[in-house]
Amino acid sequence: MSRKTKDFLIMMALGLCALLGAALLGFILSAVLWRGWPALGFDFLFTAPGKFGEGGVLFQALGTLLLTLGAGALCFPLALGSALFQTEVLRPGKWNDTVSLLLYSLNAVPTVLFGLIGFLVFGVWMDTGVSWLTGVLVLAVMILPTVQTAVRQSMQAIPESYQETARALGLTPWQRVRAVVLPRSVAGLVTGVLMGLARAAGETAAIMFTATVFSGVLFPKSLSDPALTLQTHILTLAQEAVDPAAQAAAWGAGLVLISLVFCLIGLSLLIRRRNAVEADL
Repeated sequence: MSRKTKDFLIMMALGLCALLGAALLGFILSAVLWRGWPALGFDFLFTAPGKFGEGGVLFQALGTLLLTLGAGALCFPLALGSALFQTEVLRPGKWNDTVSLLLYSLNAVPTVLFGLIGFLVFGVWMDTGVSWLTGVLVLAVMILPTVQTAVRQSMQAIPESYQETARALGLTPWQRVRAVVLPRSVAGLVTGVLMGLARAAGETAAIMFTATVFSGVLFPKSLSDPALTLQTHILTLAQEAVDPAAQAAAWGAGLVLISLVFCLIGLSLLIRRRNAVEADL
């Protein structure tokens, strides 16, 4: 078999894999849109939940946003600080590789374990109970590897000539961070945070044990109150598969949730692409 034939077959196999992945994603999105669109309306989006399968998803959506934004706000300084430590303090070598390995390992932990361990550490030992604060703490730890990796890679992509010029001008390490590192990696910072928010917004298992209830509350009035979320709302309605109203509400809530996640992902990709174009210029 000639090299051209092998290259052609490999390209065909890769193309089929990409097409299969795109087709699967398209099928999922089409199914959610087809089943969820009829449920959407003003009352569904902007009213409080009512009886089982009735009412809207206003407070569930607000609860999801509250948990997601809270986790992002808590995770960002931790991710930024650890990325700066790894790129500016640790030199490439064994210790740097060890930190990266630990972060990748943390990213591989099943999310249900995040929920169980998070409830034990924060809910029981720190006595925060089932509350949106506990959920924010758990989600912040869960998305930390995603955000930190994106931020660190953005910092590592800065040309070394920029750092050498800053050193030649006599800038201190902190001055180099403020004048070179942060301005040149701002797009990576925003992209990493948005990708972390997208993961947090779609998470169910981690918050099911720590932050949410299925009914009885609307919106948390204090740090110790639980919250309603779209994720647990969908889970509750999906268990009543024989009820047409519950099915319709579950598909509608699913469409709202997936729209939120894709908006965050799309925004992060747009910022990354714009930054790549500016870098080429």
